[in-house]
Amino acid sequence: MSVIKTTVRVVVLLLAGCVTSQAQVQQYSWQHLPRVSKPVFKKDTISILKYGAKPDGITLNTVSINKAIAACSFKGGGVVLVPQGLWLTGPLVMKSNVNLHVSRAALLQFTDDKTQYRLVEGNYEGHAAVRNESPISGTDLTNIAITGEGIIDGHGEVWRAIGKDRLTEAEWNKLVASGGVVSENGKAWYPSQSYVNGLKTPGAGVIGNGKTIKDNEAFKDFFRPNMLVLTNCKKVLLQGVTLQNSPAWDIHTLLCKDLTVQNVKVRNLWNAQNGDGIDVESCRNVLIEGSTFDAGDDGICIKSGRDEEGRKRGKPTENVIVRDNVVYRSHGGFVIGSEMSGGARNIFVSNCTFIGSDIGLRFKTTRGRGGVVENIFIKDIAMKDIVHEAILFDMYYGGKSPGESDDVNDQTVVPVTEATPSFRKFYVNNVACNGAEKALMIRGLPEMGIKDIHIENSTFKTTKGADVIEAQNISLKNIHFEGKETNPLINVQNSSNISFDHITYSDTQLLFRISGKKSQQIKLLNTDASKAKSKAAFISGAAESALISSK
Repeated sequence: MSVIKTTVRVVVLLLAGCVTSQAQVQQYSWQHLPRVSKPVFKKDTISILKYGAKPDGITLNTVSINKAIAACSFKGGGVVLVPQGLWLTGPLVMKSNVNLHVSRAALLQFTDDKTQYRLVEGNYEGHAAVRNESPISGTDLTNIAITGEGIIDGHGEVWRAIGKDRLTEAEWNKLVASGGVVSENGKAWYPSQSYVNGLKTPGAGVIGNGKTIKDNEAFKDFFRPNMLVLTNCKKVLLQGVTLQNSPAWDIHTLLCKDLTVQNVKVRNLWNAQNGDGIDVESCRNVLIEGSTFDAGDDGICIKSGRDEEGRKRGKPTENVIVRDNVVYRSHGGFVIGSEMSGGARNIFVSNCTFIGSDIGLRFKTTRGRGGVVENIFIKDIAMKDIVHEAILFDMYYGGKSPGESDDVNDQTVVPVTEATPSFRKFYVNNVACNGAEKALMIRGLPEMGIKDIHIENSTFKTTKGADVIEAQNISLKNIHFEGKETNPLINVQNSSNISFDHITYSDTQLLFRISGKKSQQIKLLNTDASKAKSKAAFISGAAESALISSK
């Protein structure tokens, strides 16, 4: 009898395990989007005035505001109110069940006194590292929010280095007169000698191998903080506020679950060093909507750790909805990478507009990262005045890729390992781009091509057309190219099973240039190739049979 009971118990446990496993492997789609839980707060409100805060722009209110946050949390949570006024403060630490509400026309101004920011163990660009304490931070919290229509300013200009070529002459002269250190060649300005010491010291900021925070004190100014850092938090809401002038990244969420960002404005100068808008790293269940980003680096960016450290963490950013956002000047409108070693999946991007970004949709990685980026769904994207590519898939970020002068047929074979990154299963629909250097660049690695990219129903008015390099299973359907440099319009190099279906275009000299012995099964369907002066050229070992035409 006991044997039967034991057997039944085992079967029940196995079935429960199967159900749990199936629940974890959700098949998301536009009809079945991920769900994101929002925090809920008590209505109790505590004004920072109660704890002695003064809106005179002179009084340092760090202690008063932190006391209000701690007291609110201790009493079970609620709202900590920052009324209208100019509130000077040092670093603030969030607590569970607290909604920090920055009222309309309130300016929460973080001090430029760097002694107020302690050196702490933090995380930067995917690695554990010494950082200065962030202006706002929270770790291991549940049910937190920053809301309101007020302004949070990080006083980032006192932290960041800048090149002379990124300022007007009057701006440069004013900056130099303010203090700091000018480089020996006169082309860059640094905030202090401490910053220069860190810049010139290999491994500055590394913790481990006998190195401690104390060993890095001589380089303190070099460790610029991200403005808002939330680590391992659950049920987070950022709503309505303006976050501006960050020392480095503006919003950094790490290992968070159920993150909602709504109607937020991020304002960093275009020349702000590492001035990313938002970096969502190794987070699960995320909604970013109705927000506006004007950034000195990437606008909306998905990350998951860097190289071996990121792979060891093994936490992908997954189940993400990005919709109804506007990104102005930035290095990329919507970005994945380059620190994506833990992977990224189940990401849905829709109804977004990018104006003046360096690149529109940007997906970047490199050898050594590892990680798989897959199941990325994008639709209804508008772009204007993009500086470089409208859409870029690049597996050579920060490295040298094969060029025209390289032998595209006999490259050194690099083995595939856990450090080899992978991009696959991207579905892009309805992109309209008016103004860019190039419509599309897909550039994979010889040992790991980019796979399963599907782009449909899109229009590109650009200088150049498309490059498809080291890729497999790529389809472009119902695409219109209107370019100025069309010799060729489409360049295919060492790629296979590529489908071009119903491609229309303006005056074109050469429709296709196909190179490399690995180029094969390139299909041209439902397209009038006679509109081009020349249909195709085959170089560097590519066979004419690689191009298959059919009406």
